[in-house]
Formats: sequence, structure tokens, C-alpha cells
Amino acid sequence: MFKDEYVFSQLVKFLDYEKFKYIVKKYNGNKYIKSYTCWNQLLTMMFGQLSSRESLRDLVVAMEAHAGKLYHLGIGKSVTRSNLSKANEQRDYRIFEEYATFMIAEARKRRINKIFELDGHVYAFDSTTIDLCLSVFEWARFRKHKGGIKLHTLYDVEAEVPAFVHITPANIHDSKAMPEIPYESGAHCIFDRGYNDSSNLNTISRIGAFFVVRAKTNVRIRPKTWKRRLPEGVVSDVIGCFTVYKSSKDYPEELRKLIVENPEERYTIYLPDKQS
Repeated sequence: MFKDEYVFSQLVKFLDYEKFKYIVKKYNGNKYIKSYTCWNQLLTMMFGQLSSRESLRDLVVAMEAHAGKLYHLGIGKSVTRSNLSKANEQRDYRIFEEYATFMIAEARKRRINKIFELDGHVYAFDSTTIDLCLSVFEWARFRKHKGGIKLHTLYDVEAEVPAFVHITPANIHDSKAMPEIPYESGAHCIFDRGYNDSSNLNTISRIGAFFVVRAKTNVRIRPKTWKRRLPEGVVSDVIGCFTVYKSSKDYPEELRKLIVENPEERYTIYLPDKQS
């Protein structure tokens, strides 16, 4: 007979139950609730995420298939699809948002791992689109017959844990989420080419943070100084200013332009001059 704890119940032990109870009490999450509490709801949705369920119906069917194990998993008892959807719709989202923020902070403190030997944190910022049913989520209109949201994530590269998450409709451009990022002085932020917004990049530079961003093909730099001796794989390394009027107005400082070549593709990236 199997006597050890299930993997899911072992994962649940890492959650701070007392902190969750405090947050639930703060927002009156369990008011008028008799059996299916916010804690049960959290574990149910965790089970669905970790088991790659694609819908509430799929999640409920999977839980019913393991009805005899739910108590040992820590979930408690199974729930109907109507009750689960009602709980997701009516309960205060701030309960789970605040608890997720708390758990992210706790995970980052336990995952301190210096890889780059830099003074500040190293972050990578990118987004992913999550498809939604337009007939159910009318507010999440993406295209004519398609709905969705965009999940913008600031990823702590060294801790390997997300540090910040921001959700927008899927039709919002990636660069529009840049002002929401909680920048830190001394931190290093890595962006893809969708984030070539000179105004937001200037904000990063002015607060004492650093950035690395892939350049678009139409970006123009007037070089002032350049390095003659370059390491292997670096095609060009110059310091200059933007030549296009709007870009030069939004980012008047000098910045560093690197053209790096690898076996598959040639990349052009920009860094603030103070990083050189």
C-alpha cells in the first residue's frame, strides 16, 4: 500500500497557510461560506494548473476521477463546475493577487544565486498571449472573432522566479506595459525588440538602472566613439546618439550600440552609455 505523501500535498506544505488566512480575513473572503473556502479554491486551481487542465469542465472531471485522493492531496472534497465558476466570479481577486505577490517575494528570497556577478538584480521582461473565449470574456476582445489577454512578466534571471506580473488586453502593444514595471536603481533589464521605446528607456537610465534591448532595423545611431579591438563574435561596438528627431528628443543621452554575430543570426543591441 502506498503510504508516502502525494507530490501535490508536498508542494502545498510550502504555502504559508497563516498568511493566506490573514489575507482572506482582510477581504472577508469566507464570509457566508460554509464548506468550499478560498483555500479549497486556491488548491483546486493549483491542481488544474499543474495537471494542465484546459477548462473548468476538464478540471472538475479530473478531480472526480481522483475523488478518493482529494483529502490526502489537501484539497478537501470535489466541487461542481457551477460552484467553482461562481467562486471564481464572485470572490475578491485581491485575495489571490496579494497572496501571489507574497509568495513570489518569499521564493525570491530563498533563490538568491549570483550568476553574473553584478551589483543589482538582472531581469528579463517579455509577454505572452493567452487565448480566451470571446463569448464569455467580452471585455478581452483581441480580434474580430478572438479574445485574449497579454501576460507581461518581469523575470528574475538569477533567482529564476517571476518578480512582477501585469495583465492587459491582448491588443495592447508590449511597450505600453513598460511604465508599470517597478524599476530598481542598479538593476539590469533585458528586453526584446518590441520594447524599443526611447522614452521608457530614458526613464530606466534616469533612475540609475541599466537596459539591454534588441534594436529594430530602422533605428539609426550617429557614432561618436568606437572600439577598434573587438572580442570574438562582436562585429561593432560604438557609442553615439539617436539621429531621428523623436528618438533623440525622448532619449537625448549617449548610448552604446553593439552588433553581435552568432552562427544563426546577427543581433544589434543597445545599452546606455554608462554601462560601457
